[in-house]
Formats: sequence, C-alpha cells, structure tokens
Amino acid sequence: MQNKRQSQVGELIKRNFSLVLQEEGSYIYKNALVTVTRVLMSPDLKYAKIYLSVYNRDDKAMVIQELNQEKSRLKNGLGTRIRKHVRRIPEIDFFLDDTLDEMSRLNELFDELKKED
Repeated sequence: MQNKRQSQVGELIKRNFSLVLQEEGSYIYKNALVTVTRVLMSPDLKYAKIYLSVYNRDDKAMVIQELNQEKSRLKNGLGTRIRKHVRRIPEIDFFLDDTLDEMSRLNELFDELKKED
C-alpha cells in the first residue's frame, strides 16, 4: 500500500515519463506503441518501478530490453522534467504490464464458451 506522497510522485513520474517516451521513444524502438500504465515508488522515493504496455510488436520483452539499454538517457530526460518537484531523481526500472493482453485473451475464451452454448 502506497502512502499519499508515493502516489503523488508516482503520478508525476507517470505523466512526465510518458512525455519522455513520446520524444525519445522513436529513437529507441521501432514500430511499437508503448504506454506507461502505472508507476510504483519505494517508501524512500529512491526507486521507481515503471510498468509499460507494448502494442504492435510480438517481441514485447525485446522492447523492454531496448529501453533498459537506454535507461540513463531516459532517466536524464525524466530528470530535466521533474527536478523542480522532487529532491532526488529516482532510479528507474522497467517492467512489462501484460494486463490488457490477459484481458483480451480471457475475453476470447469467454466468447468461445458463448459460441459453444
């Protein structure tokens, strides 16, 4: 359970990191749509877990790997945007959020069950 400050900083990072991805993302990955779904902060606000959804690519883990290779560049872009709002720019880690993929898979299974009935 995150406290109020963790939620506020997480939302700040979520909004600003999505802008960084709009600017820098096309240089890092090709033909993919990447969205920031959620950001979880550590209690001391030193670490941020950024969950990303990837569309239009079959190799979603490869996109996360490409982002990890450019982590310092992305962190610098994020730092220039949020430096006036936080004392310390957090370390960032990227994780694949496959919630929407699972939801569509379950919807397909339910549709198949309805067809059988």
